[in-house]
This record gives sequence, C-alpha cells and structure tokens, in this order.
Amino acid sequence: MPPTLWHEGAGIGVRLEVCARARRLTLRLEAGGDAVLSRPPTVGEAEARAFLDRHSSWLCQAVAARPAPVVVGPGMALPVAGRLLEVVHTQAGQIRVEGARLLVAPGRKSPAARLAEWLKLQARAAITPKAEDYAARLGKPIAAIAFRDTRTRWGSCSSAARLSFSWRLAMAPPAVQDYVAAHEAAHLVEMNHSPRYWAVLAGLMPEYAQHRAWLRREGRALHRYRFEDGVERA
Repeated sequence: MPPTLWHEGAGIGVRLEVCARARRLTLRLEAGGDAVLSRPPTVGEAEARAFLDRHSSWLCQAVAARPAPVVVGPGMALPVAGRLLEVVHTQAGQIRVEGARLLVAPGRKSPAARLAEWLKLQARAAITPKAEDYAARLGKPIAAIAFRDTRTRWGSCSSAARLSFSWRLAMAPPAVQDYVAAHEAAHLVEMNHSPRYWAVLAGLMPEYAQHRAWLRREGRALHRYRFEDGVERA
C-alpha cells in the first residue's frame, strides 16, 4: 500500500502516490475525505514531504471546510434523486418512498446498511439504461457496468469497455446521473479528456457543463453520509 503521512495540523493522513502520468506534485482532498499527494516517478519522497509542508495551510483550510459526516438513521433527511426524504422506520415491507418519506423496515442488516444496498439498486436502475443508450448512439458496445462506493471518481471507463459508477449518484438529481452516464459513454470513443473527447460529450449532451458544475459544487456532500458496511467500497 502507498505510504501515508500523518498531518498534525489538519488531523488527517495524507496518502503518497506515484503517478506515472503526473508531471508535477499535486495535493487534493478527495470527495470521500481522504487527502492524496501525487508525485511523478522522478520526484522523491523527501521532496513530496517538503511540498506537503509548503501547502499545509491549504490542507488545513480544505479539511475544515469539508461537510460534517452524517450518520444515516431515522429522522434524518437523505437525498434521493435530488430530493430530501425523511428516513422513517416502519414495521414491515420493502424500502419505499411515500411522499417526502423514505420508509425502511427492520431486517437482518441495519436500516443504514439496507438503505445503502437500496441506493445501489436505484443507481443501477437509473444509470444503466442511460449509459447503454448513449453507447448505442455512439455505436460502441459496453462489456460490463458495475456500481461501487468509489472515493475518487463518479465514474470510469476501462480500455476493455467496462464502465463503473458510484452508487452514491442515486442521491444526485436525475440530470446529473444522466451527465455521468454520458461522460463515461463518451470515453468509449476517446479514452482521454482531449478537445476531441469534449466534442463527443457535447454531441451527446450539449448542456453537460451545468451538470458537471453541480458535481464539482455539491458532489462532495454526497460522501458525508455514513451507511456502515452496507455495500462495497472501492
């Protein structure tokens, strides 16, 4: 595993990663709350530590500004498809939405874990057909689609045409879900973020910029909800 430096001021571990494609040192706070310092293979660990020291103030500010964790449970408001729903315990039945309430009954797993699995199903049902439709419009096949609780990306596309999405997108507005599906489908044509790639994406979704902006502005908050060990985390 990559080495981790403990930053006393920010009260957080900083994971050191070597990135073959990196041209410079970068420090970021991921949506899931982890801090990552990426360095090119030509940059040593000592130089990376010095870089972290120089950017200590930024990291402290970023950690202080991140949304506070929210433990999922009865009485709290959980976003589902862009709507805030009150989580309410019921005696029996499947998880279901009734008006502005999200009803969840007891089971073998905790209500929070059951809600995490339910959200994963919601994400699969909403995003899979969108991704398949965009891929069909591009004349490109999809080998497989997976949903995980990823920390760093909302979606990804491999060279083998395997798409992966964060199931936390089930909490985002449908238009944002649509954007991420289009974003990854466009990578079936261009495996990069070159001008050609953005032209492909614009052809699928001319208004993609506003939905991309929503994720940049609001997406981190979707990672503050804690569901215990309900579904796989990648």
